Amino acid sequence: MNVVSEILGLFAYAFVAAIGIGAISVLVIYVIDKTQTRHAIRRNYPVIGRFRYFFENVGEFFRQYFFAMDREEMPFNRAERAWVYRAAKGEENTVPFGSTRDLRPAGTAIFVNCPYPLLDEETRPTSAVTVGPGSRHPYSTSRFFHVSAMSYGAISRPAVLALSQGAHKAGCWLNTGEGGLAPYHLAGGADVVFQMGTAKYGVREADARLSDLRLAELASYGQVKMIEVKLSQGAKPGKGGILPAAKVTDEVARIRGIPRGQDSISPNRHLEIHDAGSLLDFINRVRDVSGRPTGFKTVFGGYDWLGELFEVIHRRGIDSAPDFITVDSGDGGTGAAPMTLLDNVGLPVRESLPRVVDLLREHGLRERIRVVASGKMINPVGVAWALCTGADFVNSARGFMFALGCIQAMKCNKNTCPTGITTHDRNLQRGLVVADKAERVARYALGMEKEVAVIAHACGAAEPRLLRRQHCRIVQANGQTALLSELFPDPTLA
Repeated sequence: MNVVSEILGLFAYAFVAAIGIGAISVLVIYVIDKTQTRHAIRRNYPVIGRFRYFFENVGEFFRQYFFAMDREEMPFNRAERAWVYRAAKGEENTVPFGSTRDLRPAGTAIFVNCPYPLLDEETRPTSAVTVGPGSRHPYSTSRFFHVSAMSYGAISRPAVLALSQGAHKAGCWLNTGEGGLAPYHLAGGADVVFQMGTAKYGVREADARLSDLRLAELASYGQVKMIEVKLSQGAKPGKGGILPAAKVTDEVARIRGIPRGQDSISPNRHLEIHDAGSLLDFINRVRDVSGRPTGFKTVFGGYDWLGELFEVIHRRGIDSAPDFITVDSGDGGTGAAPMTLLDNVGLPVRESLPRVVDLLREHGLRERIRVVASGKMINPVGVAWALCTGADFVNSARGFMFALGCIQAMKCNKNTCPTGITTHDRNLQRGLVVADKAERVARYALGMEKEVAVIAHACGAAEPRLLRRQHCRIVQANGQTALLSELFPDPTLA
């Protein structure tokens, strides 16, 4: 009995002590809040004003899991993410009862089903497309869905490894992003597209100009199939890449050739490129040194400069043309970007892609220059729309991030990603098991190709590359639909 009394006494003492410590802590916080000058809420409402910031931080998670409807969230809603998760896990992607997608908003894509859809024996495998037939090492692939640019540094080592292994399993390419070629890009055996950003990480001289020697060394890796010169990115047009100092580890700094622990800020444009002529000069220099098909990536704000570029190509000769153009969307993603650019600059791919394809047709360059579409196309509807519009390939970054397990926590720039994808914190990286996620990446890529083929067959096309603008209708402001071919008629038939 005495032992019990002593234990109860200790609990009572601890309880009283805790109350006392708590009261003192509240008093200290009260004084701090009342006397500080930075936050008006805390100064006027000491202690309780701090709850505002707590609720502000947890509010996004409550909205995501408890309050937002399946089709409400941005940048990707729960229904869109759920399709990726199911595809990546290899689960059945059928749903019961009826669609929850509202088909009334202007811009909604609706595909034109054929009255006599194709039987399985009437379909055929996706045909191959060759990029850069005039280069020393042309690249051919039958895959139309690929891993878009994500730099090592912006994403973690296990994330890159899983993407590399998964892309190899699926037979699609892996774009390095502008952060240089890391050994992890090559480790899985995937075909690699090396992206050369404005800082030219991995192939740069000290002044951020191109080093032909380093480029030739990089091109000696057989897995490097193409070179993509990044002029701009959809999430931050007119601004170079941004990697916060917290993510510039020793290894990232070594691969990029920059100081450790400092923000990695790329120039706003390539020092060598300032007009159409210098752009073609640079592309041809890269292609000559590397032997690889070379093109450029950009987000469009207008099209006059592209027409000027095509005119210069014809004056110089068609062999001077870039081998591909990657059309990025003004609503593209990134690890870090100024909100001003993220929200307000750059045209969405739904406008720019058909315009670019039409300009290529108008100038007789459509068969010479391949088109890659990029930007928020993580589900079959977006990919099929892009193929209908005229794209040869579609790239996705955030779709593959969801396949890796991304939960849209919006912490990509904080080095605190809870799924281990965009952090260099080893404890958080433990959650990303490479072997498991590589399988998910492969299943997602193959599942996408399969589902887009389902749309194509329903439209009467034997394979996805035969999708055309007459196979897709777009809802207009008046609620009626119009064919893509009516909205964007072929300029060569005018």
